[in-house]
Amino acid sequence: MQLSVDDKKALLQLARLSITCAVQEKPLPRTDLLQQNLLTPCGAFVTVRVSGELRGCYGYVNAYYPLAQSVQEVGVKAALEDPRFEHILLEEFLAMDVEVSVLEPPVKVERIEEIEVGVHGLILETRLHRGLLLPSVATEYGWDREQFLNHTALKAGLPPGAWKNKNVTIYKFTAEKFAESDFIQPEGIT
Repeated sequence: MQLSVDDKKALLQLARLSITCAVQEKPLPRTDLLQQNLLTPCGAFVTVRVSGELRGCYGYVNAYYPLAQSVQEVGVKAALEDPRFEHILLEEFLAMDVEVSVLEPPVKVERIEEIEVGVHGLILETRLHRGLLLPSVATEYGWDREQFLNHTALKAGLPPGAWKNKNVTIYKFTAEKFAESDFIQPEGIT
């Protein structure tokens, strides 16, 4: 999906406003009035950081909902329902940075050589387990392909190396990631 700068800003604004409304227990903003391309079904993740520290991440891999609705829902879930963290507080909003990742549909991996670190995110699944890591995670930690696969296995609740098992299915996907901080100019620059 091609997103303009205005589309990205609209999605970031929607995510932040939705989080704000949810924290204040107010009705969420309407999404049906946005640009038509933001109403195309698409998977998305929202990551919330406060003072640079991860405070929540949630997403929909599959394109079940219009992109704007997906961003709204997962934004609220990232801020309030990520079980790893306490929910975001109003006092944290000034230090909060919202990041959106718009996902392309996953593709089954036939050979691990197809996986490009920093380009692809991974989904590793068995009948009972599933783990997902976004493309940026591997580059943030400096992982190579095997380390990325091992950490995706761990995220799925499986031991490192489980990805070699024939009962494990691996999918790759790409994501366009953008954050509020991408659009904020440092002070003193005009």
